[in-house]
Amino acid sequence: MAPRILVVDDEPHIRDVICFALERAGMASTAARNGIEAMAAFRRGNIDLIILDIGMPDMDGLEVCRQIRKTSGLPILFLSARDEEIDRVLGLEIGGDDYVTKPFSPRELVARVKAILKRSGSEAGPDRRHAALVAGELSLDRRGRTVTLGESAIAMTALEFAILDALLSHRDMVFSREQLMEAAYGPNTYVSDRTIDSHIRNIRAKFGAAGGSGVIATVHGIGFKLGGEIGRKV
Repeated sequence: MAPRILVVDDEPHIRDVICFALERAGMASTAARNGIEAMAAFRRGNIDLIILDIGMPDMDGLEVCRQIRKTSGLPILFLSARDEEIDRVLGLEIGGDDYVTKPFSPRELVARVKAILKRSGSEAGPDRRHAALVAGELSLDRRGRTVTLGESAIAMTALEFAILDALLSHRDMVFSREQLMEAAYGPNTYVSDRTIDSHIRNIRAKFGAAGGSGVIATVHGIGFKLGGEIGRKV
């Protein structure tokens, strides 16, 4: 089945360009003109990824993302006319998977969409040795794309899932930010150090909200590694 993409933008020309590019690449697209229509389409379901413009009137893309992230880890790629770092970091901190600025290349946008879908797909890749990884009370299921801490399910974006998978797969390894970038985004993709830090903060916050502690340890001057004592706070 072709991947189903929801395109949300208040500019008709932008919507048309994106939908045309996606359909040429073999994907199915649905368009929404604003945040209200986007939430309605999300609730109907049957969507694999959302391309979401930030700068919309009434209900902007950041608020749409906040609402979706209350219940879903559905992949979200942000679009914005601004290339300010604060916008990029804020979008990622509230749960965005990637960020593209206008004007953009439709070919690059499609490539970003394919990369996110590959990360978030049910296939875990060739072999992948084990479908599930467990450390203390933490469990990551590659086939089901689920993360749990004890009995609590933790909603993860595709990028957060990829980072946690890398840390769990190499428990004694200290990952530099560059190595985590490659694990999450794939090779030959550059994102700033602050972007990785934002993802790490999000992962820690999600486990903290579930009563967890010690999931990711900071190794000062080097990077991050899996925590040594993963469990719930007493």
